[in-house]
Amino acid sequence: MLKCAKIKNPTRLNASLIAVLILGAAAGCQAERADQTADPFILSHDLLYEAADEYTAWPAIARAANGDLVVAFTRTEEHVSPNGAIVMIRSTDQGMHWSAPTILYDSPIDDRESGLTTLPDGRLLVHLWSTHWTPEAYRTTYAEAYDPPLLERWASYVDRPAYRNAADRHGGWVAVSADNGHTWSAPVRGPDSIHGGIALQDGTLLVAAYRQHEGHVGVYTTASAEDPWEHVQTVYCPQPDSLRFGEPHVLQLPSGRILMLIRATAKPYNDQDPRLRLWETYSDDQGKTWAEPFETPLWGFPPHLTVLSDGRVLATYGHRRPPYGQRAALSLDGITWDLNDEIILRDDAPNKDLGYPVSIEVAPDTVLTVYYQENVPLGEQQDHPPRPERKKADIWGTRWVVPPHPVQR
Repeated sequence: MLKCAKIKNPTRLNASLIAVLILGAAAGCQAERADQTADPFILSHDLLYEAADEYTAWPAIARAANGDLVVAFTRTEEHVSPNGAIVMIRSTDQGMHWSAPTILYDSPIDDRESGLTTLPDGRLLVHLWSTHWTPEAYRTTYAEAYDPPLLERWASYVDRPAYRNAADRHGGWVAVSADNGHTWSAPVRGPDSIHGGIALQDGTLLVAAYRQHEGHVGVYTTASAEDPWEHVQTVYCPQPDSLRFGEPHVLQLPSGRILMLIRATAKPYNDQDPRLRLWETYSDDQGKTWAEPFETPLWGFPPHLTVLSDGRVLATYGHRRPPYGQRAALSLDGITWDLNDEIILRDDAPNKDLGYPVSIEVAPDTVLTVYYQENVPLGEQQDHPPRPERKKADIWGTRWVVPPHPVQR
């Protein structure tokens, strides 16, 4: 099932990659997969979900108790259309094949966030965010972003009584699944999280949220998914006049240290600003206090963190300046990052409508990274305002082998 990789330097290959390539050659290469880069560590780029008239974005990933991989994402008309829904796809074979999407959550308003967390007892927790749009927002804030007829259609849609009367659905929610993501409990109020939170070593749940913190990050904990969430700390942006923090992700190391990587957004908004490096902080006391945030050398956003079976920390993030695509970085301690070791997963995206990569180790040294970008030829630029009939964003997965640990080189 794996596309044949082009090998530039076979001496760099580790045992996992050699085994995968042998199996791939025996099974035959899949020509229908995306063109392969020359990097020997990239195994395949696979289109996980595509629909001509749908904008799909902002994936989250988790492993269910039965071993299934589940990916939740938003399915909508455009980036800020008023009626998005959260859907889920599933793989029972480590990401080689994927199911058709099923509805995870679809409220009367715009559902646009679905961070996933695997709980200590194996259940799944989803963090949802729903936005209640107003006609004024489409006629003022987004007046230059889309064609007037589309904006007016959305303004009319959100002005209907059924939509106006659903204003109480705006905000953050959480729901739980006890059957590996097939069904979900009724949502209750909870903090937002674009990628999900973590279960700490003592069983406490912790999540970093941003939507209600005005450019900073709030840290929330709860003893269990059924208990209320408590706001325990705020991580403040040190440059609030020119940057705002958002879309954080957290990870606990085997040592007990909790890492947090944070997206920085420029004021005024400019997603190609050279200052948009990831920021980081950490806690050594279960999230009660946090180190002063510091800037990393990693340019891109937003971040996703995972710890690999060899102990290294993996960060993945979108790259919204040429060459557009998805990137990854490895760290021995989760604090020190070296741009010389940055990994280019994709550099062939046609424009900057991309990113939000999330990663999971599917076998020792083998990672699946899921993200969104358009499936159109390299060099095709995004129109402004975007044409409604254009090819919109899709959900992709890149399967790749982690470069050898420094002690193995």
